[in-house]
Amino acid sequence: MKKLMTGNEAVAYGAYLSGVKVGAAYPGTPSTQIMENFATYPGVFAEWAPNEKVAMDVAIGAAYAGTRSIVSTKHVGLNVAADSFFYAVYTGLNAGMIVCCADDPGMHSSQNEQDNRNYAKFAKAPMLEPADSEEAKQFAGIGIEISEAFDTPVLIRFVTRTSHSSSLVDYSPDAVPATYESKPFPRNPAKYVMVPAFARGRHPIIEEKIKKLAEYAETTPLNRIEMGDPSLGIIAAGSVYQYAREVFPHASFLKLGMVYPLPKKMIEKFAASVKELIVIEELDPFFEEQITCMGIKVRGKEIFPMIGEFSPSLIRRCAAAAGLLEMNEEEKAAAEPSPEAAALPIRPPILCPGCGHRGMFNVLREAGVLVFGDIGCYTLGVAPPLNAMHFTGCMGASIGVAHGFGKGKTKEPYVAVLGDSTFFHAGLHPIVDVLYNKGATTTIIADNRTTGMTGHQHHPGTGMTLQNEETVRVDIAELVKSMGYKKVDVVDPYEMDKFAKILKDHLASEEPSVIVALRPCALKEKANRPPLHIDAELCSNCGTCLDLGCSPLVQEEDHVRIDPVLCNGCGLCQQVCPMDAIQK
Repeated sequence: MKKLMTGNEAVAYGAYLSGVKVGAAYPGTPSTQIMENFATYPGVFAEWAPNEKVAMDVAIGAAYAGTRSIVSTKHVGLNVAADSFFYAVYTGLNAGMIVCCADDPGMHSSQNEQDNRNYAKFAKAPMLEPADSEEAKQFAGIGIEISEAFDTPVLIRFVTRTSHSSSLVDYSPDAVPATYESKPFPRNPAKYVMVPAFARGRHPIIEEKIKKLAEYAETTPLNRIEMGDPSLGIIAAGSVYQYAREVFPHASFLKLGMVYPLPKKMIEKFAASVKELIVIEELDPFFEEQITCMGIKVRGKEIFPMIGEFSPSLIRRCAAAAGLLEMNEEEKAAAEPSPEAAALPIRPPILCPGCGHRGMFNVLREAGVLVFGDIGCYTLGVAPPLNAMHFTGCMGASIGVAHGFGKGKTKEPYVAVLGDSTFFHAGLHPIVDVLYNKGATTTIIADNRTTGMTGHQHHPGTGMTLQNEETVRVDIAELVKSMGYKKVDVVDPYEMDKFAKILKDHLASEEPSVIVALRPCALKEKANRPPLHIDAELCSNCGTCLDLGCSPLVQEEDHVRIDPVLCNGCGLCQQVCPMDAIQK
C-alpha cells in the first residue's frame, strides 16, 4: 500500500525496516521528527540525549556492540557532534550506522545557513541525499548497507523541504524489520583506540576507503543519467532536482543520490553527451567546484545564488536571466512574487500568551540589564516591544560570553539567560567555568520544564524519557549548588516584583550566582485561570501593558482591550497597569 509520509517519517520507517535498533538525537528543527517517529516502532531503543555529541557517541557505541544505529541532527548540531563523528570515521564500526543531518537553507529556524555536504568531504565519509520521501525510506537501508560494506558511518543529508514535505511511500503496517547477525565487539586497540600511533595507521585506510567508495559511486543506481534534450545537461540532487525537473522538463539530467564521493567517470560521460552543462545546487558550489577540478566546463553559481532556499520560481527567474530558457507573460507573472503576498503584513513570531519568559524579560528590560541570550523560545525576548536581549550565538554561548564580558572589566550590569534544555545541552561546562575561574556572572535559567522551541520534547529535567518512561528528574537548582554555587534562587517569573528584588540582589553581589526562573510552559501547563478584562473607563490608554508584547492585548482607539479567547489569565498585565484597570 501507499502512505503519505514526510521525509523525516520515511527515513525513520526505513531505518526500522533495515533492522536499526538504537537511535539517539537532540531535538532540532528540521530534523526533530526523525527520532520522534523512530521511537514509536516496536523493539527499538530511542533517546533524547543532552546534546548531539552524546547522541553520536551513543549510536557509535551501539554500532560497536554489533547493533545497527541511527543519529539525527540539524545542521548546526553536527558541529556539536563533529569530534565524535570524525573519530568514528577513523575507527570504523561493528554494525551499520547512519547519521541523518538536516540542513536549513533559508534559515527558517537556524542561526546560520551552513552546507553540511562539506562535512562529508571534510570527514572523508560517504553522503547520500534523497529527493523525496520514498527515497528517504530507501536510502536509510542503502546507507546501512554501505556502512557495513565499507566500515564507515554514512551521512544522509536532508534539507527543510525534504524533511517536512510529504510524498507517497511504499508502506506495510505488517512489515518485519530485517534480521542480521550481531557480531561481538573485537578487542582491537589498533583499530579502536585513537592514540596518535594507531590513528596514523588508520589514515591510509580511510584514504583507500574513499577511493573504493568513489568506484562504488560509479555503479550504484543512486546516481543515474536521464537523457532528454542534449542541448542542456543539468546536475542536481535532493529537492533541487525536483524543482529543476519542473522548470526544465525536456533537459537531460544527472541525478545524484550519492553526493559524496562523486562519480567522476559518470560525470565525464554525461558532460560529453550534452552541449551545455550546468549545476543547480542550494548553498555552496559543492558539486561545481569538484567538477571544475575534474577539468570539466560547468556553470553554476554564476547563474544561481549561493544564499537562501531555492524554489521552482527562483530557478526559472535565474535561468531566464542567464538565457537558458524563455518565459511567456504567464510564466513571468507566476515566477514573480504576487502583489497580494507582498502586501501582507509581516507577522513575526512572538512569545505565547501566558509565557513565563515574558515576565522575566519585562523585569530585565526595566532593570536596564545587558542580556546575553541563547537558542530557544526565549530568544524572542529580542523582539519589540520587549527589546530585552542583546546577544545570541549558539547553544550554550550565553554563559561563556557573559563570563568573558565580565572579565573585560565592564561596569555595565549583565546577565546570561538560557533555557533548561539548553542548560543540559551546553550550559554545564560554562557554568562550571564561571565558578572555577572566579567570575561574577549571574546566570538566569528559564526553566519551563520542556524543550519548548522544537515541540515540547523531554530532557533530563522533565523526569520522562523520549519513550515516555519515568526516570530521574535532575533538579537544576540542586545541581548548581552541588557544583559549588552558594547564591542560588528559584523564583516564578509571574511574580515580577519578587523577581526584580532577587535580580537586584544578585547583580549587586560580587560572587557568581544562579536564578532559576521556574514556570512551566504555558502550552503544557494545566492552568484553569479565567481571562482578564480591562475596564475601559479606568484605562488611560498609556500603553504600559502593551510593552509586554502579549498578543491578547489589543489597542483600540481610546483604550486597550483583552481578547478573552487568547488570554490565559497569567496576570502579568495586571501587575504592570498603573491605573488598576485590569481585573479578573
